[in-house]
Amino acid sequence: MTPPFAPSLRAMLGALLLAAGTAHAATHTLYVGMNGGSMEKTYTEHVFKAFEQANDVKIVVVPGTSSDILAKAMAARGKPQMHLMFLDDGLMYRAIRMGLCERQTASASGRKLYPQAHIEGDMATGVTMSMTGIGYNARMFKEKGWAPPTSWQDLADPKYKNKVVFQSIPSSTFGLHGFLMLNRIQGGNESNVEPGFKAWPQTVGPNVLEYVSNSAKLSEMVQSGEAAIFPFTPSMTTIFQSRGLPVAYAQPKEGAVLLMVAQCVIANNGEPELAQKLAAYLLTPEAQKAALEGGSYNPTNTDVAASGKAGQELTQMKAYLKTAVTVDWTQINQNRSSWDRQWNRLVER
Repeated sequence: MTPPFAPSLRAMLGALLLAAGTAHAATHTLYVGMNGGSMEKTYTEHVFKAFEQANDVKIVVVPGTSSDILAKAMAARGKPQMHLMFLDDGLMYRAIRMGLCERQTASASGRKLYPQAHIEGDMATGVTMSMTGIGYNARMFKEKGWAPPTSWQDLADPKYKNKVVFQSIPSSTFGLHGFLMLNRIQGGNESNVEPGFKAWPQTVGPNVLEYVSNSAKLSEMVQSGEAAIFPFTPSMTTIFQSRGLPVAYAQPKEGAVLLMVAQCVIANNGEPELAQKLAAYLLTPEAQKAALEGGSYNPTNTDVAASGKAGQELTQMKAYLKTAVTVDWTQINQNRSSWDRQWNRLVER
């Protein structure tokens, strides 16, 4: 005989299952464009999980270089497919000018950022900070008895003939920074790069073995012993070292160039409130400490504290920041396309 409460029990169970199914279906997905490789791994494994659990959301990384991500955002500007994107600071200024970003909501953590991390009135904010100086193959330098480099002008030293690897400025912020510093040494500035282009064939140019577009190729050339010296950052140096590559970093006496990876909430995205919430979370000391400890991504929030190896990296980065050089991205972006054409015509012929 069927118990009298069975129908109501079945109805209750059915309602619970329906509610569970509805809750599952309601789980939101946020798409974040960012560099693949080390950054994607660090943020996926160490940073995003806490936000996902607290907000019943799934974060999916759309990997690519900053140029790739910007191109994707431009192509889908009418109906954005991403909710947030990470770009090198120079490209972020371009994205803002194109109307691809919306102003970020003020937050307590946002008020703790380094001044440089507030971009165009918080149309974007820096999430990790480094700088472009000089990387070198420590194993090769030891074998050759070479002293560590001390100046951007060392890239033109004849002893490095066919041992310099330089990043292409159309595709790499590292290469652009290096070129701009060498241009300054020749008397130029961001509104006049002719001194740099004119001097290149007699200075750095003869030493360059290869112009590369990404760090993966550079990694191979360090491993094979082809690359001796190149524009590089302390953060990438730490990452390369963790892979067993014999790379060291040198701070040029003329200064290294400030380099940030910045985030922007993509304008007219389909989850504006949740995207803003994620952007605010990524500025918190907790999120930035996780990125530092998990992948050596140095924070832009001044309240981040760490111990051990991460603490040492943080202390060193703060020391480097004292002499960091900033470049004029407004002037750069006005002229970047013509520089790229000139570089392709005169340098990487």
